[in-house]
Amino acid sequence: MIDASPPAHERGVSRRLVECLVSLMLMGVAALTLWDSYGRGAGWDGGPENGFFPARVGWILAVAALFTLVSALRREESVFVTYGQLRLVARVFVPLALYVLAIAYLGIYVASAAFMAAFMLTLGDFRWWQTALAAVLVPLVVFWVFELQFRVPLPKGPLEAALGY
Repeated sequence: MIDASPPAHERGVSRRLVECLVSLMLMGVAALTLWDSYGRGAGWDGGPENGFFPARVGWILAVAALFTLVSALRREESVFVTYGQLRLVARVFVPLALYVLAIAYLGIYVASAAFMAAFMLTLGDFRWWQTALAAVLVPLVVFWVFELQFRVPLPKGPLEAALGY
């Protein structure tokens, strides 16, 4: 089996830091769940009230997050992800986040065409005509399948509005 852990000499984000941040975020989710559950009623008055089961899940999540936090604080310091690995993740995550944002303004078809073209040109080894063909044909096929055949409307932007859809 190949060991995927980063070499000890490389700098990066601490595993302890990541585990502490995740456990604190889970504690926040647990606190929000408990606050909402007890606001709705988390008791048992002739049967479970609206917040009874979510409150139990919130308590379980809070205890698990606390256990994770204590475990992380006792853990030996190690590298969770190197900065080089983080850059590779960012090369995919940042364009993906921009794509999701672009769907709201451009519609799913134009945003998908731009997203595919950007990835094919920057991360792939494709010729320009292959990129153009894929960026045009894939959204057209998806439009035909979802909008015309299944009659499932997907988010549209100004181009589709100009074309009458």
